[in-house]
Formats: sequence, C-alpha cells, structure tokens
Amino acid sequence: MAFDQLKKIAELKKLQDSLKKERVVIERDGVVVEMNGNFEIESIKLNPELTVEKQQDVLRRCLNEAREDIQKKMAKIMMSSGFSF
Repeated sequence: MAFDQLKKIAELKKLQDSLKKERVVIERDGVVVEMNGNFEIESIKLNPELTVEKQQDVLRRCLNEAREDIQKKMAKIMMSSGFSF
C-alpha cells in the first residue's frame, strides 16, 4: 500500500510539472495578459490609448478569462492523464 501511495505522489508531481508549463495569452482591446499554469501572471501589456477606467475593465476581463482558460486546461490534462485521487 505504501508503494501505491508513493506512485501516486510521483504521478502528482509529474502532473504538477506539466501544468506549470501551461500558458495562456489573452488579448482584448490591445491589453494583453499572459498567465502560467500556477495562476501566476507572467506579463501584462496595457493599451495607453484607452482611458484608465477602460484599461481597468479590460484588464479585469482578461485576467478572469485567463484564469478560466487555465482551469479548463488543467481539467483536460487531469482527465486525459487518468489521474485519480
């Protein structure tokens, strides 16, 4: 039984490593957000032609969409890996 647990831990570590490598880039109205599989923001590019309020709104939407895309990618990877808890 201990061996099975170690095997699951190794599988989880491998899965985490592959998720870390995932990236999403979302662009809206010239605002660009890049997020990795750890939900860390890799980069943000703002559009100086937009008002501050518009940039804030677009940035919020980009961040939310990036988070949702990462979550979907994670679910797809976990399902295709056959990993079970």
